[in-house]
Amino acid sequence: MHTLTFYPLGNADSCLIQLEKGKKLLFDYANKRDPEDNSDRRIDLAEELRNTLETANRNYLDVVAFTHGDDDHVHGASDFFFLEHAEKYQSGERIKISELWVPAAMILEEGIEDEARILRAEARHRLIQGKGIRVFSRPEALAGWLEENGLTIDSRRHLITNAGQLVPDFSKAAAGIEFFVHSPFSKHCDEGEIDRNDACLGFQATFDTGTQLLLTADATHEVWQDIVSISKAHGNQSRLAWDILKIPHHCSYLSLGPDKGKTKTVPVEDVKWLLEQGKQGAVLVITSDPIPSGDEIQPPHRQAYNCYEDYRAMHNGKMHVTMEWPTKEKPDKFVINIDSIGGATVAKRISAPAVIITSRPAPRAG
Repeated sequence: MHTLTFYPLGNADSCLIQLEKGKKLLFDYANKRDPEDNSDRRIDLAEELRNTLETANRNYLDVVAFTHGDDDHVHGASDFFFLEHAEKYQSGERIKISELWVPAAMILEEGIEDEARILRAEARHRLIQGKGIRVFSRPEALAGWLEENGLTIDSRRHLITNAGQLVPDFSKAAAGIEFFVHSPFSKHCDEGEIDRNDACLGFQATFDTGTQLLLTADATHEVWQDIVSISKAHGNQSRLAWDILKIPHHCSYLSLGPDKGKTKTVPVEDVKWLLEQGKQGAVLVITSDPIPSGDEIQPPHRQAYNCYEDYRAMHNGKMHVTMEWPTKEKPDKFVINIDSIGGATVAKRISAPAVIITSRPAPRAG
């Protein structure tokens, strides 16, 4: 069985994929809980991950992917991970990263501070060393930076994967999963100033069971329009099907369209098409604070939630908000099990926290 775990982190992201054959892949790390605040209901991500790895008798993750450098995707990473570029980040209790995945923006972006700057140093170090990293971009987008560091595209091409390609070394047969890269597109790193949301990582992951997951980071509706139009142009519509959708940008309306709407956001045509690609019994995951009743400026937006609710109903599926699972008062890890019959089964906690049962959706056709 494979499992996906989404953590209650407020308006921040982290998803752990644990594969049946043993690999563990973490997408984003943002540990923003205040340990001095007893009312902070967010989970202690560092403690949770340490416990998971100790149970598996290991001190490393096979892959850590940072979809982009915003604080709600990287907060606390330099306190938790063993980083190879500087001794100050190499104490024995730190968790090691076998392979780091980053968008090209994390290599190329200038004028950045805090965690993003530290992770940029780590990514640059690994790319210069030529191991332990995968960069997502058109290789030519990195040509200037590589040349400045005495390297060539050909010497590092094996570490760079472009949109429209499968990630090397991951296959359904060997690993139990494959990753099709949807973004970033080269234009998001070729046009001067970098917009991290436009240049973030986006994948369709397909498990050996046939179950498909869309990991969407903070993609805007403009990025989704590019993804849909390019996928259609190349006959890759099947790469946008999904059993599980990680809803982008903490349920912001800007991932659906330019206008929030009074009670419900209306998605632009390509995003509407994308949402229709969900399968029967699909699961939609919103990594955000509880959905508000008013018109807050920051996400989550109730209007966007109401739009996604329509598609949940269309697919006879489930939709959960991480800071509301299983209750707003006591949010906990949101776990999805994927077994040999495919589909996505939500693990439900009952009574004592250690007891977990599963509810299986009806088998779907096709």
